[in-house]
Amino acid sequence: MGIVTTGFSMSLDGFVALPNNEIGPLFDWYSIGDTQVEVLAGDGAYKLSSESAEMLQEAGKETGVLLTGRRLFDQTNAWGGRHPLNVPIVVVTHSTDGVAPEWLQEDSIFTFVTGGIESAMAKAQEIAGEKKVAIASTNVLQQCIRAGWLDEAHIDLVPVLLGEGIRMFDHLGPTQINLENTSATSFAGVLHLTYRVVK
Repeated sequence: MGIVTTGFSMSLDGFVALPNNEIGPLFDWYSIGDTQVEVLAGDGAYKLSSESAEMLQEAGKETGVLLTGRRLFDQTNAWGGRHPLNVPIVVVTHSTDGVAPEWLQEDSIFTFVTGGIESAMAKAQEIAGEKKVAIASTNVLQQCIRAGWLDEAHIDLVPVLLGEGIRMFDHLGPTQINLENTSATSFAGVLHLTYRVVK
């Protein structure tokens, strides 16, 4: 079974989105480099530093499934049917009401789990096999941290202070969680940090 990981672009004061869920300047580093990376969703291409591009491509190869919440699924309009990592997606939801029929078909990349976070994680690990389960939304991430499932956290630290917004690490309870820094590299407009959760 692969490890459970997560990755977010984060401001220096700890926010991964503005209060209205917009990302603001947090993804600016995706467009200021000298290396074009084609993606299968969104705008079609990123312009990253060559090192950031290599890191992003490697993350795609290592990831077997994305685990996300219904709120992010709706906000992104299902990533237009394909996430940039080009992997299957498990969506934790209370109900599939309002989900477009094409996302519910058997050949869809989306799997909707209504039985709670434990059922969703079990399904994600089944799909991922030996590859990584990547958590894509803060609410799901925080539930997984509280359950003790997170093995690794990747932060793309952006040199900006947002002042307010949505935090990556919030509502975690009183238990101390120790992390070990396994890599730190700085490229155009971003500091890439990876931490292993000490268990």
